[in-house]
Amino acid sequence: MWLVLAFLSATLLGCYDSFKKEALQGNAVIPVLFLNTLFSSLIFLPFIILSATSHSLDSTIFHVASGGWGEHKYILLKSLIVLSSWIFGYFGMKHLPLTIVGPINATRPVMVLVGAMLVFGERLNLYQWIGVLLAVISFFMLSRSGRKEGIDFKHDKWVFFVVLAAVLGAVSGLYDKYLMALPADGGLGLDKMMVQSWYTIYQCILMGVVLMLLWWPVRHRSTPFHWHWSIIFISVFLSSADFLYFYSLSLPGAMISIVSMIRRGSVVVSFLFGAIFFHEKNLKSKVVDLALVLLGMVFLYLGSH
Repeated sequence: MWLVLAFLSATLLGCYDSFKKEALQGNAVIPVLFLNTLFSSLIFLPFIILSATSHSLDSTIFHVASGGWGEHKYILLKSLIVLSSWIFGYFGMKHLPLTIVGPINATRPVMVLVGAMLVFGERLNLYQWIGVLLAVISFFMLSRSGRKEGIDFKHDKWVFFVVLAAVLGAVSGLYDKYLMALPADGGLGLDKMMVQSWYTIYQCILMGVVLMLLWWPVRHRSTPFHWHWSIIFISVFLSSADFLYFYSLSLPGAMISIVSMIRRGSVVVSFLFGAIFFHEKNLKSKVVDLALVLLGMVFLYLGSH
């Protein structure tokens, strides 16, 4: 069951990336990101209120556990990590083709694996090392494809933004493992709905501060904001994808390494969107790059068994 949920999460995540690209075209990044966090908060706020004021959600998958500052300080830190990743990722996605951004983001499981090796002392086996090597090769091949579109991976700040967003996303993935693993396994054992609901609320508050301090004073001198219907779908698809992700991790036998790998399969969905709806270029060479990324994930899967 957790595998099915992971694949559904990946599909929704690919749609999220695609609608995000649509919403950011010619638009101001910070207001779009703020509205994303706002709509996501409005999705989860009823679950928080109902859980705190009634018993209607007790024993359901939508119940939000209560907690004090001891738990919420860890959730606030997750909000800071994810929001930092999103800020860099949104700016990068606005200025780069979706067929470039997707494969870069798909290397996150490799970053998670390397992070687990450095932070948790895990050792990589042969299959996992092959997966890491394939991801590195695919990244260099992707830079070759980017040069055909005038994108220099060494000097393009937007590529750096996307890579930094991917690194922070990998940090968030490792942190999720710590937050929701049982105390017997070295984690905090936090409730998945409490983490998802409250980190969304904290993100909205933090992004509201960023909006008022950084964008609002210079809004007339920067890229103007315009409303687009796809902004709502960003929040809907992301919230649904994350809910299925957290729920799959809570099921018996679920493996974070496998779930993380499957979620990055969302690159297939976003790649197809980039090719069909955004008419992006150099697709033949990018398909080879994408195939290497996916092959690398297969080796990560084999290495985890």
